[in-house]
Amino acid sequence: MLSQQQVDEIAQHLLSAEESAAQVPQIVAAHPSISMDEAYAIQLALIRRRYKDDRVLVGKKVALTNPAVQRVLGVSQPVFGHLMSDMIVPEGEPIRCSSLTQAKIEPEIAFVMRTDLAGPGVTAAHVLAATAGVMPALEIPAARILDWKFAAQDIAADNAFASRVVLGGRLTPIEGLDLRLLGVVLERNGSVVSTGAGAAVMGNPVDVVAWLANKLGQYDLRLKAGDVVLPGALVVAPDVHPGEFYKATFDRLGSVSAIFVE
Repeated sequence: MLSQQQVDEIAQHLLSAEESAAQVPQIVAAHPSISMDEAYAIQLALIRRRYKDDRVLVGKKVALTNPAVQRVLGVSQPVFGHLMSDMIVPEGEPIRCSSLTQAKIEPEIAFVMRTDLAGPGVTAAHVLAATAGVMPALEIPAARILDWKFAAQDIAADNAFASRVVLGGRLTPIEGLDLRLLGVVLERNGSVVSTGAGAAVMGNPVDVVAWLANKLGQYDLRLKAGDVVLPGALVVAPDVHPGEFYKATFDRLGSVSAIFVE
Protein backbone atom coordinates (compact mmCIF):
# COMPACT_ATOMS: atom_id res chain seq x y z
CA MET A 1 0.00 0.00 0.00
CA LEU A 2 1.09 3.56 -0.71
CA SER A 3 1.86 5.73 2.28
CA GLN A 4 0.25 9.16 2.59
CA GLN A 5 3.64 10.66 1.85
CA GLN A 6 3.85 8.71 -1.42
CA VAL A 7 0.31 9.76 -2.35
CA ASP A 8 1.19 13.41 -1.75
CA GLU A 9 4.49 13.16 -3.62
CA ILE A 10 2.87 11.60 -6.71
CA ALA A 11 0.08 14.20 -6.64
CA GLN A 12 2.60 17.03 -6.52
CA HIS A 13 4.62 15.40 -9.31
CA LEU A 14 1.52 15.25 -11.54
CA LEU A 15 0.56 18.84 -10.71
CA SER A 16 4.05 20.07 -11.58
CA ALA A 17 3.87 18.15 -14.87
CA GLU A 18 0.51 19.76 -15.66
CA GLU A 19 1.76 23.26 -14.89
CA SER A 20 4.85 22.83 -17.06
CA ALA A 21 3.13 20.83 -19.85
CA ALA A 22 5.53 17.97 -19.22
CA GLN A 23 5.21 14.19 -19.43
CA VAL A 24 5.96 11.73 -16.65
CA PRO A 25 6.45 7.93 -16.70
CA GLN A 26 3.62 5.57 -15.84
CA ILE A 27 2.80 5.50 -12.15
CA VAL A 28 2.15 1.77 -12.37
CA ALA A 29 5.72 1.30 -13.59
CA ALA A 30 7.04 2.55 -10.26
CA HIS A 31 4.17 1.10 -8.21
CA PRO A 32 2.96 -2.07 -9.99
CA SER A 33 0.53 -3.05 -7.23
CA ILE A 34 -1.21 0.32 -6.96
CA SER A 35 -4.98 -0.07 -6.55
CA MET A 36 -7.75 2.06 -8.04
CA ASP A 37 -8.56 3.32 -4.54
CA GLU A 38 -4.98 4.51 -4.14
CA ALA A 39 -5.09 6.09 -7.60
CA TYR A 40 -8.22 8.05 -6.67
CA ALA A 41 -6.54 9.08 -3.40
CA ILE A 42 -3.78 10.61 -5.54
CA GLN A 43 -6.40 12.37 -7.69
CA LEU A 44 -8.10 13.88 -4.65
CA ALA A 45 -4.74 15.03 -3.29
CA LEU A 46 -4.03 16.59 -6.69
CA ILE A 47 -7.38 18.41 -6.68
CA ARG A 48 -6.73 19.80 -3.21
CA ARG A 49 -3.49 21.28 -4.55
CA ARG A 50 -5.30 22.89 -7.48
CA TYR A 51 -7.41 25.04 -5.18
CA LYS A 52 -5.90 28.50 -5.21
CA ASP A 53 -6.93 32.03 -6.16
CA ASP A 54 -10.45 31.72 -7.58
CA ARG A 55 -10.28 28.08 -8.74
CA VAL A 56 -13.35 26.12 -7.69
CA LEU A 57 -14.91 22.80 -8.63
CA VAL A 58 -17.52 23.08 -11.37
CA GLY A 59 -18.25 19.45 -12.16
CA LYS A 60 -17.04 15.97 -13.01
CA LYS A 61 -16.04 13.97 -16.07
CA VAL A 62 -15.99 10.32 -16.97
CA ALA A 63 -13.32 8.93 -19.28
CA LEU A 64 -13.03 5.62 -21.09
CA THR A 65 -16.77 5.08 -21.60
CA ASN A 66 -16.50 4.52 -25.35
CA PRO A 67 -15.64 0.87 -26.22
CA ALA A 68 -13.74 2.01 -29.32
CA VAL A 69 -11.62 4.35 -27.20
CA GLN A 70 -11.06 1.57 -24.65
CA ARG A 71 -9.75 -0.70 -27.41
CA VAL A 72 -7.41 1.97 -28.75
CA LEU A 73 -6.00 2.71 -25.29
CA GLY A 74 -6.02 -0.85 -23.96
CA VAL A 75 -8.19 -0.31 -20.87
CA SER A 76 -11.54 -1.75 -19.87
CA GLN A 77 -13.19 0.42 -17.21
CA PRO A 78 -14.45 4.00 -16.90
CA VAL A 79 -12.60 6.50 -14.73
CA PHE A 80 -13.90 9.71 -13.19
CA GLY A 81 -12.19 13.05 -12.76
CA HIS A 82 -12.88 16.56 -11.48
CA LEU A 83 -13.53 19.70 -13.53
CA MET A 84 -12.35 23.05 -12.15
CA SER A 85 -13.29 26.57 -13.13
CA ASP A 86 -9.96 27.36 -14.80
CA MET A 87 -10.48 24.43 -17.20
CA ILE A 88 -13.54 26.05 -18.81
CA VAL A 89 -12.62 28.00 -21.96
CA PRO A 90 -15.15 30.45 -23.48
CA GLU A 91 -16.11 29.53 -27.02
CA GLY A 92 -14.06 31.61 -29.46
CA GLU A 93 -11.09 32.04 -27.14
CA PRO A 94 -7.98 30.45 -28.71
CA ILE A 95 -6.51 27.46 -26.86
CA ARG A 96 -2.73 27.34 -26.67
CA CYS A 97 -1.33 23.94 -27.59
CA SER A 98 1.96 24.78 -25.87
CA SER A 99 0.15 24.89 -22.52
CA LEU A 100 -1.13 21.32 -22.96
CA THR A 101 0.50 17.89 -23.08
CA GLN A 102 -0.50 15.43 -25.81
CA ALA A 103 -3.89 17.11 -26.25
CA LYS A 104 -6.83 15.49 -28.03
CA ILE A 105 -10.39 16.66 -28.65
CA GLU A 106 -13.69 14.94 -27.88
CA PRO A 107 -17.28 15.96 -28.67
CA GLU A 108 -19.47 15.19 -25.66
CA ILE A 109 -23.02 15.70 -24.41
CA ALA A 110 -22.58 17.77 -21.25
CA PHE A 111 -25.13 17.39 -18.46
CA VAL A 112 -25.98 20.25 -16.10
CA MET A 113 -27.40 19.07 -12.78
CA ARG A 114 -30.61 20.58 -11.40
CA THR A 115 -30.29 18.92 -7.99
CA ASP A 116 -27.70 17.02 -5.99
CA LEU A 117 -27.30 13.34 -6.82
CA ALA A 118 -25.54 10.86 -4.56
CA GLY A 119 -25.00 7.10 -4.71
CA PRO A 120 -25.45 4.31 -3.98
CA GLY A 121 -28.60 3.21 -5.75
CA VAL A 122 -28.76 5.92 -8.43
CA THR A 123 -30.60 4.80 -11.58
CA ALA A 124 -31.15 6.34 -15.01
CA ALA A 125 -34.54 7.58 -13.78
CA HIS A 126 -32.86 9.46 -10.93
CA VAL A 127 -30.43 11.05 -13.38
CA LEU A 128 -33.22 12.24 -15.68
CA ALA A 129 -35.09 13.75 -12.73
CA ALA A 130 -31.96 15.50 -11.44
CA THR A 131 -30.81 16.97 -14.79
CA ALA A 132 -31.56 20.59 -15.74
CA GLY A 133 -30.54 20.03 -19.34
CA VAL A 134 -27.75 19.09 -21.72
CA MET A 135 -25.28 21.16 -23.75
CA PRO A 136 -22.92 20.57 -26.67
CA ALA A 137 -19.34 20.34 -25.43
CA LEU A 138 -15.79 19.83 -26.64
CA GLU A 139 -13.43 18.34 -24.10
CA ILE A 140 -9.70 18.71 -24.66
CA PRO A 141 -8.03 16.05 -22.48
CA ALA A 142 -4.26 16.26 -22.00
CA ALA A 143 -2.29 13.28 -20.73
CA ARG A 144 0.63 13.93 -18.44
CA ILE A 145 1.48 10.20 -18.61
CA LEU A 146 4.23 9.56 -21.16
CA ASP A 147 3.12 8.77 -24.74
CA TRP A 148 -0.51 8.09 -23.80
CA LYS A 149 0.55 4.66 -22.51
CA PHE A 150 -1.23 4.03 -19.25
CA ALA A 151 -3.22 1.71 -17.04
CA ALA A 152 -6.57 2.70 -15.55
CA GLN A 153 -4.73 3.60 -12.33
CA ASP A 154 -2.58 6.13 -14.20
CA ILE A 155 -5.52 7.98 -15.70
CA ALA A 156 -7.40 7.92 -12.38
CA ALA A 157 -4.42 9.42 -10.56
CA ASP A 158 -3.98 12.06 -13.28
CA ASN A 159 -7.55 13.34 -12.84
CA ALA A 160 -8.82 11.45 -15.90
CA PHE A 161 -6.60 13.72 -18.03
CA ALA A 162 -8.97 16.66 -17.47
CA SER A 163 -7.55 19.84 -18.97
CA ARG A 164 -9.87 22.13 -21.00
CA VAL A 165 -13.58 22.19 -21.83
CA VAL A 166 -15.53 24.38 -24.25
CA LEU A 167 -19.30 24.49 -23.71
CA GLY A 168 -21.88 25.48 -26.32
CA GLY A 169 -24.17 28.40 -25.67
CA ARG A 170 -27.49 26.62 -25.30
CA LEU A 171 -28.96 24.45 -22.55
CA THR A 172 -31.61 22.05 -23.88
CA PRO A 173 -34.12 20.41 -21.52
CA ILE A 174 -33.60 16.66 -21.42
CA GLU A 175 -37.31 15.83 -21.50
CA GLY A 176 -38.22 14.23 -24.80
CA LEU A 177 -34.62 13.54 -25.82
CA ASP A 178 -33.35 10.01 -26.39
CA LEU A 179 -29.65 10.64 -25.87
CA ARG A 180 -28.76 7.21 -27.26
CA LEU A 181 -29.84 8.36 -30.71
CA LEU A 182 -28.51 11.90 -30.56
CA GLY A 183 -25.87 12.26 -33.27
CA VAL A 184 -22.79 14.44 -33.67
CA VAL A 185 -20.56 15.44 -36.59
CA LEU A 186 -17.00 16.52 -35.77
CA GLU A 187 -15.26 18.75 -38.34
CA ARG A 188 -11.65 19.93 -38.57
CA ASN A 189 -10.99 23.02 -40.67
CA GLY A 190 -14.29 22.46 -42.46
CA SER A 191 -13.82 18.76 -43.27
CA VAL A 192 -15.64 15.95 -41.50
CA VAL A 193 -13.35 13.99 -39.19
CA SER A 194 -15.85 11.58 -37.66
CA THR A 195 -19.45 11.03 -36.67
CA GLY A 196 -21.00 9.38 -33.64
CA ALA A 197 -24.01 9.15 -31.38
CA GLY A 198 -24.83 9.05 -27.69
CA ALA A 199 -25.00 5.26 -27.65
CA ALA A 200 -21.20 5.23 -28.05
CA VAL A 201 -20.79 5.86 -24.33
CA MET A 202 -21.84 2.76 -22.41
CA GLY A 203 -25.01 2.52 -24.52
CA ASN A 204 -26.51 5.71 -23.07
CA PRO A 205 -24.96 8.87 -21.56
CA VAL A 206 -27.64 8.78 -18.86
CA ASP A 207 -26.28 5.43 -17.67
CA VAL A 208 -22.80 6.95 -17.48
CA VAL A 209 -24.03 9.69 -15.13
CA ALA A 210 -25.74 7.06 -12.98
CA TRP A 211 -22.48 5.07 -12.88
CA LEU A 212 -20.62 8.24 -11.90
CA ALA A 213 -22.99 9.12 -9.06
CA ASN A 214 -22.71 5.60 -7.66
CA LYS A 215 -18.93 5.52 -8.04
CA LEU A 216 -18.56 8.90 -6.35
CA GLY A 217 -20.65 7.59 -3.48
CA GLN A 218 -17.94 5.02 -2.77
CA TYR A 219 -15.58 7.93 -2.00
CA ASP A 220 -18.11 10.01 -0.04
CA LEU A 221 -18.52 12.40 -2.97
CA ARG A 222 -21.60 13.51 -4.89
CA LEU A 223 -22.82 15.44 -7.90
CA LYS A 224 -24.08 18.88 -6.90
CA ALA A 225 -26.72 21.18 -8.33
CA GLY A 226 -25.14 23.25 -11.09
CA ASP A 227 -22.37 20.75 -11.78
CA VAL A 228 -21.32 20.14 -15.37
CA VAL A 229 -20.89 16.43 -16.10
CA LEU A 230 -19.05 15.11 -19.14
CA PRO A 231 -20.01 11.46 -19.82
CA GLY A 232 -17.33 10.61 -22.37
CA ALA A 233 -16.33 10.90 -26.01
CA LEU A 234 -18.80 10.03 -28.76
CA VAL A 235 -15.96 9.40 -31.24
CA VAL A 236 -12.31 8.33 -31.12
CA ALA A 237 -10.49 11.52 -30.14
CA PRO A 238 -8.05 12.98 -32.71
CA ASP A 239 -4.86 14.80 -31.72
CA VAL A 240 -4.97 18.59 -31.93
CA HIS A 241 -2.35 20.90 -33.45
CA PRO A 242 -1.83 24.66 -33.81
CA GLY A 243 -3.85 26.20 -36.61
CA GLU A 244 -6.73 23.75 -36.37
CA PHE A 245 -10.38 24.76 -35.98
CA TYR A 246 -12.81 22.14 -34.72
CA LYS A 247 -16.59 22.27 -34.77
CA ALA A 248 -18.98 19.70 -33.32
CA THR A 249 -22.60 19.86 -34.49
CA PHE A 250 -25.11 17.91 -32.40
CA ASP A 251 -28.61 16.87 -33.40
CA ARG A 252 -31.12 19.10 -31.53
CA LEU A 253 -28.46 20.61 -29.23
CA GLY A 254 -26.64 22.98 -31.59
CA SER A 255 -22.93 23.31 -32.10
CA VAL A 256 -19.71 24.21 -30.29
CA SER A 257 -16.27 25.07 -31.66
CA ALA A 258 -12.64 25.43 -30.60
CA ILE A 259 -9.58 27.00 -32.23
CA PHE A 260 -6.00 26.02 -31.43
CA VAL A 261 -2.89 28.18 -31.63
CA GLU A 262 0.77 27.64 -30.84
